This record gives sequence, C-alpha cells and structure tokens, in this order.
Amino acid sequence: MTSTPFSFDEWRARAGKYFDAADLWRIGLRGVFEAGLQLALERDTERGVSEGIDGRDPEFVEMVLDLARFIGERYFRWTVEGVDHVPATGPVLLVGNHNGGLQTFDSLLTLVAIRDRYGLERAVHPLGHDLLFQRSRLAEVAVKFGGLRAGHDGGAEALERGRIVLVYPGSDLDSTRSWRDRHRVELGGRTGFLKLALRQRVPIVPVVSEGTHEQFIVLTRGDGLARRLGVKRLFRAEVFPIVFAIPWGVTIGFLPYWPLPAQTALRFGPPIRFDELGPDAADDPTAVAACYERVRACMQRELDQLARGRVPFLGRPDTR
Repeated sequence: MTSTPFSFDEWRARAGKYFDAADLWRIGLRGVFEAGLQLALERDTERGVSEGIDGRDPEFVEMVLDLARFIGERYFRWTVEGVDHVPATGPVLLVGNHNGGLQTFDSLLTLVAIRDRYGLERAVHPLGHDLLFQRSRLAEVAVKFGGLRAGHDGGAEALERGRIVLVYPGSDLDSTRSWRDRHRVELGGRTGFLKLALRQRVPIVPVVSEGTHEQFIVLTRGDGLARRLGVKRLFRAEVFPIVFAIPWGVTIGFLPYWPLPAQTALRFGPPIRFDELGPDAADDPTAVAACYERVRACMQRELDQLARGRVPFLGRPDTR
C-alpha cells in the first residue's frame, strides 16, 4: 500500500472525534498512574471492561497508525524487512522481542508494517498487560485499538476468527533489559504463547526490532530490587528498572519519557510451523521446551542480523 502525505491539521480533526487534550491527560500519565495504583491495591472493580475482538474500531486504528508511521519515518528513520513473511490470510501468532519500557513503539510500527502491506482489514490484536484494562477510559482506548487482555481466551478467539495476534512473551523482563543486553532476545522462559500456538495449530511469525531499546538507556533491570520491594505482588511485574531518560535523567523506568531519536529497524522472520505436533503437545513439557528453544533461537538469529554493523542511535550503514 502507498501512504498519503501526512497532514497534522487533518489528523488532529480525526483524533478530535475520540478525545480532546484533557482526555489525553486522563488516559495518559494520570490514567496509567491511577491504573497502577488500582492494580497495587487490588481494587479491580473494572476488570471486566472489554468488548473482546469486536470492539476494534478500524477508523481509530488507522488514525493512530498514521501518526505512528509519520513519527517512525521522520523521527526514528524507520526501516522494515520481511513483512511478506506474514501470511496474507488466516490466523497467525506474531511473537516479538519487546523494547522501550512503557513506551513500546515497536508494537505500533509492527502494526503499521502489516497495515501498509495488507490493508486495515488484516486485523492485528496485541495482547496487553492488565494495567491497560484497569480504568474504563484506558480500557476503552485499548479495545478500540484491538487490544486484548493477555491470556489464552482472547488470543484463542481472535485466532479462531482468522486474525493476527501479537504477543511479547518477555514482557517486562524483555522491555527493561539493560543496555548491554539490548541485542539479546529475552523471553523469560514463558511458554504460554507456545501452548496457544500448538493448541490452535497456527504458525508463529517472529518479529524483532533494533533501536527501540536505544530510545532510553536501562542502567539496571532491578530484578533483585523488585523482589525485595514486592513489585510482582503489587504490579504483576518482575523488574524495578533504573534508567536514564529524557527529561528526567536517572530515574525509575516506570515513567513516560521523551524517546531519543535512535534509528529503528523492524524485521519479520519466516513462519515457524509445528505441523508435526498435535494440540496435545501443548501439555508435553519436553515438546514445549523444544519448541520454545526453536522460536528463541530463530528470533535471536533475526536480531543478530539487524544488529550486525549497527552504530548506536545511527543504525546500520545501509540505513544512514
């Protein structure tokens, strides 16, 4: 697909249908803070706020992705490779490495790449953290974008309808890995995504990104500190990262920040299929472990390709 020239005035008029400046504050920094507080206090009264996959609003998705594409091209000098590896039809589980702490721009660019290649009707449903579904307004926006609460039920329903499901198994462990580990795939030993793929008999397409993890700098992931502070019990996270980010300087990694303009590259790998295994393999720890290592190794190879010859913030020679 070819994109039309971006007009901020036209985009602002489209966005005005969904929220104003005050609403952005309610669903932005304040909304995330209140959702986190609610999660910590277990006042989960709005836990059921969700319309499932039928809540996706294509017009809203297009509006968000148009802005993401503009920022990706102008600010992050975005490149994408291998999007043709995503099947044009049928259910697919996209499995990615996660970067950037709370601001995971890699997710948006993944959806942009698929929209540009196959059109808006090729729906992608990202699986999101409970935090996104704690407050009604925040949850409403997530659902309009096609987001589903992370778990097997929503993912299975979307796959059964022939949709694409996007999951980041490493979650907080991956998105807050330290600067020295920015070229390493960290899935955290989490195998739920594999059990979902095996039970639904769907291919896994790996998608990795480089550069997103240079938009801020993680000094330490803070695994030990998180255990001592009880972060997992409070916020369902296993990390307490200390980062350098604009405009805060050295701070905790749970704050929104202004991303550094690091060149960002996205790469889709060939589909990984488990046709030789039946749905029962999801209950076989040996089979699941073998499939996990196969996916992890494939993702690491793709990431190594993106990282080869890369200069921090500037990208590879062929992207400059």
